[in-house]
Amino acid sequence: MGRRPSKAGDPVLSPDPVPNREIRRAKAEMSFEDQSLLGALFGQFDANLVQVENRLGVFISARGDKLMIEGPEDSVARSRDVLQTMYDRLAKGQDLDAGAIESLIAMSNEPTLEGIISGEKEAPPIMIRTRRKTIVPRSANQIPYMRQLARDELIFALGPAGTGKTYLAVAQAVSQLITGSVQRLILSRPAVEAGEKLGFLPGDMKEKVDPYLRPIYDALYDCMPPEQVERRIASGEIEIAPIAFMRGRTLADAFVILDEAQNTTREQMKMFLTRFGQNSRMVICGDPKQVDIPGGDRMSGLADAVGRLEGLEGIAVTRFTAADVVRHPIVGRIVEAYEGKAE
Repeated sequence: MGRRPSKAGDPVLSPDPVPNREIRRAKAEMSFEDQSLLGALFGQFDANLVQVENRLGVFISARGDKLMIEGPEDSVARSRDVLQTMYDRLAKGQDLDAGAIESLIAMSNEPTLEGIISGEKEAPPIMIRTRRKTIVPRSANQIPYMRQLARDELIFALGPAGTGKTYLAVAQAVSQLITGSVQRLILSRPAVEAGEKLGFLPGDMKEKVDPYLRPIYDALYDCMPPEQVERRIASGEIEIAPIAFMRGRTLADAFVILDEAQNTTREQMKMFLTRFGQNSRMVICGDPKQVDIPGGDRMSGLADAVGRLEGLEGIAVTRFTAADVVRHPIVGRIVEAYEGKAE
């Protein structure tokens, strides 16, 4: 019923509520050529399909080699993209676990998802190949970051834990070492205790600093067979050392990574950056919100360096957020909760 014309003295009425837009529902059917992959695609007890259903609000039923998807039109379209990409990953021999599926679901909002994973007609696929696996983007901000790793000479990667900053840098470094683009990998981080006092550590220098560098070792072992990692460390092709060991050196023909860079002082950061040599690439990774050095943020060399260098030719900066966390989904929620309180 329409509203009668108002008269002088009538009370002012709020407008009639706008009816909610009707959610269009849709159905879609998918079939897959290689039926031997369906077990891995569906997951044990259809766990992978249930994960897609729960996250995207659709209903998926399996009938032989076909899947029927029902639900809101947008969600059905996203589910089709995610399931097709899951199948394509398996067809290429890539791993598919709950974390990978969660990342594909998160990225399904990106209009270029299919191009990201499969490669656009005009450009090669965005991926990093190592001896043990082929790595593709698993979050929106990993896309430009992986492009920068292959293109730029100095990259700053900023953001919370679990976003792939260091892992992707190590993977790109391993890829370039394998292909001969660089002659050495130099992986470093400051030996700073994260809010606890570890006291006196026994052993030689390597044994003293290894606990600080363990995350870098873990990334290396994930990209190369352990025996190759050990052999290349012994030969000097791979060097893992605290930042203090970099003073006085020129790092030529090397892929250099500095992890936990928020815990460097301004003097340490300047010293490290000026080690840059011919045919080298340098990646600086850190979380500006996790500074453990005395003096906190105002003493961190990472924020100071980004402020001075961002925008210069050959220097790239990627800023990750909680939405880019590619570990267990709860890690992203934890990061959001802490960052919200910090603000």
